[in-house]
Formats: sequence, structure tokens, C-alpha cells
Amino acid sequence: MIVWHHLDKDGELAQHLTRQLNTPLDWPDDAGLNTEHVAQIASAAVCDVAYNQAANGHLVDLFAALPLPDTSEGDEFWNALRRAGGDAALYIDPANAGGPFFEYLINGNEGGIAGRVLSFLGKLDSHQRDAVTQVIGDALDHDTFVAGGRYLGTLWLRDAETTAWHVLLASRRTYETEGDRKRFREAWSNA
Repeated sequence: MIVWHHLDKDGELAQHLTRQLNTPLDWPDDAGLNTEHVAQIASAAVCDVAYNQAANGHLVDLFAALPLPDTSEGDEFWNALRRAGGDAALYIDPANAGGPFFEYLINGNEGGIAGRVLSFLGKLDSHQRDAVTQVIGDALDHDTFVAGGRYLGTLWLRDAETTAWHVLLASRRTYETEGDRKRFREAWSNA
């Protein structure tokens, strides 16, 4: 997450708060927490939460485009995916994911789901990846999407991989990465 650390009286959020709360940025005087501090906290929180929630929501949307478990179409799809992906498919198989696969997102364990997706994709060899691409593409190849099956499968896999990576990256907390970011900025500034 990159947060603009230099909010000032001209910052959009700071201006919004001063208008909505009818308070100057330094109000209350001599207080430990003033309007400007609230603007900075809100800015940091919004960046972190919005990015992470968007990436998680997109990951759910990708799975929602696939046939649903416990339906005839879904059972056929998930069986075909297990055959195509071998043991790697167990990482995302609804029957093996402990039931509440996406409930974990709601409870704040977004990295766990993303990690399963990346483990699934990382364990596929090239032949399995081709087979999985075809299975997913065939499942998506209906009136909702324009492109052909194999291409849709390629897009789904690529998007799932990138989105899962974004979720894991966004789940890194500032206190965990602050030293890395400081060294990065110093190295690039001195380059």
C-alpha cells in the first residue's frame, strides 16, 4: 500500500473533513488528536481496506463465474478439474477446502484463500495447466462471454493468479514492510 503521507490544508480529504465537520485542521488546539490527524488516519485506512477488499472481491467474482458446487453442472466441472489438475486441484476443490472456503474472506483470512489459489496454480505442470485451462474455458464458454473456451480459460487462470498475488501483497501490514519501504526509498533516492 502506498499512502500519501503529506496531507495538508489543500488535501481533498482534509478539505472534506473541514467542510463536513466545520473545523479547522488544527482543531482542537493543543489536543493530541486533531482534524488533520483524523484525515491522515482515514486516508491510510481507506487505501489499505479498499485495495484489499477490491482484490478479494475480484477473487470471489472469478470463482462465482465457474459452475456452482453441488449442482449437476458443478459436480461435472469440479470432477473434470480434479482429473485435469491432479493433486494440485485439491487446493481449490470445494469438497477439500473445508466447506466455508469463501467464509474465510469475510472473517479476515484473505491471504489463506489467495495462498490456496497460488499453490494450486504453482503445482500444475505445463500439461496439467493446459488441461485445466481447457476445463475452465469450456465451463465459461457460453453466452455470457464472447471469446472461445481455451482463451477464456487462459484469461481466468491469469486473472486468478494475478489477483491472488495482489491479495497476498495487500495483506502485508505496514508495520511488517516499513523497513523494506524505507530502504527502498533510500536506495532509489541515492541511485
